[in-house]
Amino acid sequence: MQGDYFESVEYNSQMEQFVAMLNVYELYKMPIEEMKEKITVTDEEIEEHRMRYGNLGDQISSIGMQYEDQIQAAIDSGNKVAEEILKKERDDKVADITENFNSDEYVREKIVKEKEKKIDEFYRNLEEYSREFTNLRQAYKYYLKDTATGEVFTNLNLTKNESASDFLNKKDMYYVQDFSGLQRNYLFTGYNENFLPYNEVAETILENRKDRDMTGQIGLSKHASEKHFAIMNYKDYQKGQKLFFSYLLLSIAALIISYFLAKRKPATVFGSFDHLKPLYGRIPLDVRAVLLLVTGLFLLLSMTLISEQFVYYHSDVFSSLIELIISLIAAASLLAFGWIQLKFLSEYRKDWPKLKVDVNNSLLLKSYHAILNAFLIKSIGFQLLVILGIVFAMGMLFVAVLVAGGGEIIVIAIALGVISLPIFIMIMRKAGYLNKVLKHTEELAAGNLGADIPVKGKSAFAKHAANINTLRNTVKVSHKEQAKSERLKTELITNVSHDLRTPLTSIITYTELLKTPDLTSEDRDSYIEILDRKSKRLKVLIDDLFEATKMASGNIELHKKKVDLNQLLQQALAEHNEALSQSSLQLRVSQPDQPVYAFVDGQKLWRVFDNLIGNILKYALENTRVYISVREEQNQIVLSFKNITKYELGEDLNELFERFKRGDQSRHTEGSGLGLAIAKSIVDLHEGSLDIGVDGDLFKVTVILEKLN
Repeated sequence: MQGDYFESVEYNSQMEQFVAMLNVYELYKMPIEEMKEKITVTDEEIEEHRMRYGNLGDQISSIGMQYEDQIQAAIDSGNKVAEEILKKERDDKVADITENFNSDEYVREKIVKEKEKKIDEFYRNLEEYSREFTNLRQAYKYYLKDTATGEVFTNLNLTKNESASDFLNKKDMYYVQDFSGLQRNYLFTGYNENFLPYNEVAETILENRKDRDMTGQIGLSKHASEKHFAIMNYKDYQKGQKLFFSYLLLSIAALIISYFLAKRKPATVFGSFDHLKPLYGRIPLDVRAVLLLVTGLFLLLSMTLISEQFVYYHSDVFSSLIELIISLIAAASLLAFGWIQLKFLSEYRKDWPKLKVDVNNSLLLKSYHAILNAFLIKSIGFQLLVILGIVFAMGMLFVAVLVAGGGEIIVIAIALGVISLPIFIMIMRKAGYLNKVLKHTEELAAGNLGADIPVKGKSAFAKHAANINTLRNTVKVSHKEQAKSERLKTELITNVSHDLRTPLTSIITYTELLKTPDLTSEDRDSYIEILDRKSKRLKVLIDDLFEATKMASGNIELHKKKVDLNQLLQQALAEHNEALSQSSLQLRVSQPDQPVYAFVDGQKLWRVFDNLIGNILKYALENTRVYISVREEQNQIVLSFKNITKYELGEDLNELFERFKRGDQSRHTEGSGLGLAIAKSIVDLHEGSLDIGVDGDLFKVTVILEKLN
């Protein structure tokens, strides 16, 4: 129905491929050396290359941190050779980065080398695709001329007295196109994966020559081989088009004939099938649905066979016609059978209650409920199945012996006794065990936890006993957790009272002292300074408690965006830079060279890093190393903070997440005891995890967040 083949998508795609290759291989062809000479580097490219990994300070700092741990490890192991090599590598990289920022020419040379590699890759691709271009040139003939220079490009074998019009005409070509409407429709490289792989450097250089004004024509030659794919596509299109219109006309004729035949002899098709409705209604609904589905599948199969006659051209017309007639008869019969079924089923539209009843009475639903109930406890269902199977088999054997006659009846009776006795004993033992389980359940319901029920074997009754034991142990654990909760609640009230009362007492005391009549100005200023410090301390405690409560309840709004966790951690470290430099702690930070992004609330997550670094400053043992690392694991970002504690920690580490809990049990430090609680709440709101671990005096906090790809 598309009309002419040369207006079809298939032909236009072939022509686009040929012209794209013609541009690269002939019209705008240039030697590799010439293309490399035309490489240009803009100031924007120099600046982009220079700032690719941040400013000079960031890049030097990143290189230093990258080699710091390796050099320290070499020093610790006494490996002088490795130490020197690592230092030289580091210094060379620093020198290279420094030179990038000092000299535009130095950067330009590096960019030129990168572009030359791209050009080499482009010419390797040209060699790989040259055979395909040669094949296309056998079918497509062209005569093109550069109007500015007069240069001619053609693959016609013209003699001195011949012109392009002697060949590019309707006599020798299937179709001829003007080149002017083709050349500006696409890129030189990579217009389609079937053409040439896209190459940005080569594209930019060739693009500068695209303003050449080329005139001429391209045609599909009638003298090309009949086996060439371009010619075969054209022939198949024509054959398929003729076949399609033949079928279309025949179908219209058949429809008209059928219409007039029906007018001459009207008939009620479904009236003769009404007597089958009661019989059809007795069939379960799911069986009727399967029957309709099978009918539909076979109808689709026959329709597929019909459609193949339209799509594919067959040289044996008689064979195709036979297949078409058989397919039409089968499709018509199946369509009628399916239509009758749909007619009967459509009556449910007027009787929805009947549909609900038939659904509940379907074989599938009945079988499902029966099996589900029988195997609600799998072992019982299986044992019941085995017992019934044995009884059924023995009954059939007994009936067979009775029918056959003979003295084997006594033997069968003895065999039945031997088999039924163990089954009887097994059932009685199961019943006794069940009674014991029920007795313990009654005691548990009465509040008497008592001892565990003995679990014997792997039967359903044994599993039931094990579940009751688990329930009893859960109740015990619940009692313990309740007692622990009460203890923690008491400790929370005590800690809150202590931490709030200390600054409050100071405020009251110094307020009273300020009321002294003969107070000197120096003492008054000193008291006011203390009042200011204590009141701010009290405000921090109250704000932290308020924030921890909001975090725990989830009543807080997150403003998430794309954040580089490397940079966020560096900002948090910079905030504590003075305190870290004044402390005796040796900080070791390990981060990836590239940014590590996550979709988080940067302000809230900065608070997590700030609290964890603050805890390190408060609780880390003097003159020890502190390790902070960032690494990527699959789709997660893992941050770890490790230090040696100056205080001995208790056994229950989870209590450190409780509000107003401190590693310093004497509460001599300035902390509020809310740092870890707030940090964990923030990480939980981000659907991450914050875990702590202790190995002796080594304290470790691990934060895991989802990475943004």
